[in-house]
Amino acid sequence: MKKLLLCAAIAVFGLSNVNAQELNFGIKTGVNFATLGGDIEDADMRLGFHIGGIAEYKFNERMGLQGEVLFSTQGAKYDWSGEGYSEEETWKLDYINVPVSFKYYIVNGFSVEAGPQLGILASAKYEYEYSEDFGGVSVNESGEGDLEDIKSIDFAFNVGAGYKMENGLNFGARFSLGLMNLNDSDYSDEFIVNNGVIQLSVGYMF
Repeated sequence: MKKLLLCAAIAVFGLSNVNAQELNFGIKTGVNFATLGGDIEDADMRLGFHIGGIAEYKFNERMGLQGEVLFSTQGAKYDWSGEGYSEEETWKLDYINVPVSFKYYIVNGFSVEAGPQLGILASAKYEYEYSEDFGGVSVNESGEGDLEDIKSIDFAFNVGAGYKMENGLNFGARFSLGLMNLNDSDYSDEFIVNNGVIQLSVGYMF
């Protein structure tokens, strides 16, 4: 874990020895619309958030490289219902994500971006609520616990677009497609689970 965190720090802040006039730091936060794909069916989006730091190095007026370290809440929600019962379950997968994006500024602060992302699992939990009503007898249960058999590392590929104002305020939208099977059980080859996240962000470059 220490080696992974060290690599993450180098990926984002290792540009500190370049021309300081071309290197800018900032912060960002925003909302996540997360779900899980692969062999999982009927998963709903889990509403979450992300927050963290940014380092951007511009090669010239048009092109640049941006690294980030973000805390990101992801996962999915599931709903089941039938005659006399209903159940809702939420998978809470929280990550320390380290995306590195190549950016191209099209015109007047508008940019597009793409690049890989390393994710380090910080927490994996579930919550559920169950209700049942048969013959006038009602049962309501709820609980939480740890999700097992989830891989501690995730890799994804991101694409997005953004707009940066002259005063440093910026806005972005990004889609993150998980490339790794998160299933770490004995049946990982038979049941694939992937992350998928849409992010809407607001940030400020100092």
